[in-house]
Amino acid sequence: MAEVLFYERPVPLNRTAHKDLRLKGLPTLKFAMNVHSVPLTGAEFGLAARDLLIVFAGNDVNDAGPIALLGLRENENLFVDADGQWAPNSYVPAFVRRYPFVLAEKPAGQEGEELTVFLDEHYEGFGTVEGERLFKEDGTDTELLTNAVRFLGEFQQNIQRTRWFMEQLRKHDLLEPRNIRLQKDGKDGAEGRSINLNGLFVVNEDKLRALDEKTTHEFAREGVFGWIYAHIMSLANIDRLTQRLSVREQAEAARSAITN
Repeated sequence: MAEVLFYERPVPLNRTAHKDLRLKGLPTLKFAMNVHSVPLTGAEFGLAARDLLIVFAGNDVNDAGPIALLGLRENENLFVDADGQWAPNSYVPAFVRRYPFVLAEKPAGQEGEELTVFLDEHYEGFGTVEGERLFKEDGTDTELLTNAVRFLGEFQQNIQRTRWFMEQLRKHDLLEPRNIRLQKDGKDGAEGRSINLNGLFVVNEDKLRALDEKTTHEFAREGVFGWIYAHIMSLANIDRLTQRLSVREQAEAARSAITN
């Protein structure tokens, strides 16, 4: 499930089992090195569009959702370097920033709210000696945990809003398939290789301009146009993503030459 991408050992947060748990902030995002895309909420489109390519991905239009495309090869995030550092001055999606916490469905049989806070026990920043506590001595939440849970709640609200947004795009048949094909040049006259990305969708601008007056007013009132045009503007970032891949490949070739 996309909800628990990154999470190797997600478990429900428990006041008893985790009463002594501490979180030490680590200056690394290595956990995100091997993902070439992550889900994105519409509320992020404006900021994300400056740096990231925003498209809609799915098996078909009915299950498509917005993603930030972070790489052009499987299991590679071009925004995270070998040291786990995110590209400077580039937007980091909320999906990444919420780690190592996540809101997910409770295990079967447990009562209470449908969603509960999980944490990744495998995260190396967790321990019982160093870092900030999650719970105070009296068992109540610390400020750290309170802020983390608030962030998760806001993120969940944005997910719900984004689902409504996707319903509008489907209702008005605004999405069309878009395959991305990049041709990489070979060396010394050798045949290059191509990169094909399928299962992607973008907004059809002709259909967008043909919307009726009622729908246009609704979209303007609800801020839908802002999200759509941020997505459209972001499509130009495919060139910057390709440049990142070229730089990565040049570094790989240099290391290979030294090794050999």
